[in-house]
Amino acid sequence: MATERLSMHKTREILRQKWFLGRTHRQTATSNGTSPGAVGSVLARAKAAGLTTWDQVTQLDDEALERALYGTAVVEPGVTPAEPDCAWIHRERHRPHVTLELLHLEYLRQHPNGLRYTAFCNRYRAWLARRGLVMRQVHVAGEKMFVDYAGKKPSLVDPATGAVTEVELFVAVLGASSYTYAEATRSQRGPDWIGSHCRARILRWCAARRRVRLRGAPHNRNSVPDSVTWPQLREPRAGLEVLAGGDT
Repeated sequence: MATERLSMHKTREILRQKWFLGRTHRQTATSNGTSPGAVGSVLARAKAAGLTTWDQVTQLDDEALERALYGTAVVEPGVTPAEPDCAWIHRERHRPHVTLELLHLEYLRQHPNGLRYTAFCNRYRAWLARRGLVMRQVHVAGEKMFVDYAGKKPSLVDPATGAVTEVELFVAVLGASSYTYAEATRSQRGPDWIGSHCRARILRWCAARRRVRLRGAPHNRNSVPDSVTWPQLREPRAGLEVLAGGDT
C-alpha cells in the first residue's frame, strides 16, 4: 500500500536528527512519530538526490528540498507526466531487496517531472489488477502451514570471540492467520529440517485450538465431541508427511 509523503518539516527534522545528532533509526522514528522504515526511506531519497550532510540540507528551502527528494518540479500546462513502465517494475520487484520505493527513485532519475510516489504505486497496482492473474485460496485456521528457508542467510556473532557463523533461517507461516514461526539452524539437512518442523507445529496446534474455541466448543477437552480431531505436538505421522513432501 502506498504511503503518504511526510511533511517537509518532519522530513527536515529526520535528516537533522540522523546527520547532525547522529541518532539511530529507531530513536529518530520515535521522536518524529514515524516508523523506522519511513526514516530509512527519507535517507534513501536524500542520498539518491546527492545529499549526504546536514549542512547541504540547511542550504535548501522547503520547496527546493521537496523537489530534490521527490522530483516535484512544476509541470508545464498540458504536459502529462511520463507513465511508468509497469512491466519493468514487475520484473524488478522479483529481485532481492527491490521495493517500490527504490523503483520510484529510479523512475524519477529518468523523469524528474514524473508521478509522485502514491500515483506511481496506484498505476502499478491498477496494471496488476488488469492482468487478472489470481490464485485464490481458502485457508482454514490450523489446517495448513507453509514452510521454507529464507533466501538470504543470517549470521550469528559470538560475543566473546567475535566469530561470525552463517546459519539457515527456517520460516513457517500459517495460511489463515499469517502467524509466523522462525528459527536459525546450522544447515538445511534432514535432522535440522525435521526438527524445525516439529518445533513449528506448536504454532499450528495453538491455531487449531483457537479455531475450536471460536466455533463455540467448550474449554473442557472431555466435553468436546468425538468429531473434533485434536492436533498432537508429537504426532508420529509428522516425519512421514515431511519425507513424503506433504502438508505439515
